[in-house]
Amino acid sequence: MLQTTAAWMPRYVSVAPMLDWTDRHARFFLRLISKHTWLYSEMVTTGAILHGDKQHLLGFHADEQPLALQLGGSDPQNLALCAKIGEDWGYNEINLNVGCPSDRVQSGRFGACLMAEPQLVAELVTAMQAVVDIPVTVKHRIGIDEQDSVKDLNQFVDTLAAAGCKTFIIHARKAWLQGLSPKQNRDVPPLDYERVAALKQRRPDLEIILNGGLLNWDMVNQEMPKVDGVMLGRALYHNPYLLANVDRDYYSDEHPIPTRHQIIEQFLPYVESQLQQGAQLKHMTRHILGLFQGQIGAKHWRRYLSENAYKPNAGIDVILNALPK
Repeated sequence: MLQTTAAWMPRYVSVAPMLDWTDRHARFFLRLISKHTWLYSEMVTTGAILHGDKQHLLGFHADEQPLALQLGGSDPQNLALCAKIGEDWGYNEINLNVGCPSDRVQSGRFGACLMAEPQLVAELVTAMQAVVDIPVTVKHRIGIDEQDSVKDLNQFVDTLAAAGCKTFIIHARKAWLQGLSPKQNRDVPPLDYERVAALKQRRPDLEIILNGGLLNWDMVNQEMPKVDGVMLGRALYHNPYLLANVDRDYYSDEHPIPTRHQIIEQFLPYVESQLQQGAQLKHMTRHILGLFQGQIGAKHWRRYLSENAYKPNAGIDVILNALPK
């Protein structure tokens, strides 16, 4: 595998940026399971950062690192400003979203529609790289609409690589910008892992991370030798304990693997501190519903949390009472 020049460990395994899912509570919780997995923020638009509440949008706990900030935008100056803000806030990577196919994103001229303009994306990367010392990476699809040939993908990557981009996180499906919803775009277009593997073989100098449809470690281990790393999304959100073996299996870290109960024990002080700051319990417990997936007591855990975490003044006793015995 390619050794990345990032200040932190290589991106062998990472958790995908997922809107409304990978917020600061989810990331802190996932970090308790794996010390080395790369974590990504939800996509944040440049307009939101420049005109919104930066503490709310960008704040994170130091323990979440290594942590990347994913930006959405298409204006070089605004992206450069936001990349610098992200670096100043302590993020370890700036990632540009060139993969989201939603109509709202397209109307703002960013996301997957930017794959039609590789030269513009190269300018965006160049603008961000000029103002930060941390890596600037790009997350994209293998193609869009009818612009989905191997030649199109190679041209897109080569154009960005010539601008200095070294890391490409590739969702191995093309995106249909018209006719499919964002949810359908995660499932309907067929996966093509071999196209990503072929790109890595063609450009061994680049760091190529595979994303899309990876549901378990059997699938990961089949694809990992062909690329530099993998990014998992929904599979980890629904069964976060899948991360438990990552540090040992992929980062040669032999620290004891935490049990599910130990993870909750470590999570409780964070929950208490957030409650004291005005956070609501339900905004934290929604991220831990899948922790006991496949275990005895999992149904009680999910049901008790779902029925009680939303109540006024709900505290950590809800979590303690939900725990499987």
